Amino acid sequence: MPAPLSTNNLGFVIRPAAERFHSCHDWLESWHSFSFAGHYSPDWMGFGPLRVINDDTIAAGRGFGMHPHRDMEIITVMIQGQLNHRDSMGNSGVINAGDVQRMSAGTGIVHSEMNEGHEACRLLQIWIEPSDEGLSPAYEQRTPNIGSDTWTPLLAPNDPSVMAIERPVSLWRAKPKAGQTLPWPVQSIERGWIQMIEGEIELPRPSAASIRLRKGDGLGFRGLSSDLKILQSHSDSSDVLLFALE
Repeated sequence: MPAPLSTNNLGFVIRPAAERFHSCHDWLESWHSFSFAGHYSPDWMGFGPLRVINDDTIAAGRGFGMHPHRDMEIITVMIQGQLNHRDSMGNSGVINAGDVQRMSAGTGIVHSEMNEGHEACRLLQIWIEPSDEGLSPAYEQRTPNIGSDTWTPLLAPNDPSVMAIERPVSLWRAKPKAGQTLPWPVQSIERGWIQMIEGEIELPRPSAASIRLRKGDGLGFRGLSSDLKILQSHSDSSDVLLFALE
């Protein structure tokens, strides 16, 4: 198994959905792209500052009680259903499908995430290591309009039009229909990660065979800015995240 932090000799590493770590409890099913909780592999400790991608399904009426975090940027992308959030800064509310939440844990934050709805909810929880430790905790939630013909920015440093993050990392989401082609949202991404939420996409490469990704698959790449420039969708349900990592 290739190590994500070094990629392979082709400049990329694929994390197939079925090879992710898997946790299954009576109320929670999680697929972990990287080492998490009781799941550990030195080959899958993250990709640069990207430390956690958990694909969680939480049963109705269940969830995570109050628990602490420190020195981590925590992003929640709601895929279906809803989640109730409460924290030690006094924030409370509902995160609905399509919403994106960002917490900067900083010096410390305690929060709960409970599915108080009547059906299971699904979300991606993403952890990114901040540039500095001991920052002031912060909270933000938005509902971006995700289009089929463009990349919608979810996170970016120093851009007031989208949610902030305490690291030079950008995150986009797109839902291209079958047959649609999307160019990269920026001219080049020297190190990045693609995470499939649903559907199927293809990444054509002029100098080698194309790469296909399906629901749950991830791909980390480095130094392929001249090779990976567009994405082609092969499903009307395609839903994909793209990270640009420093």
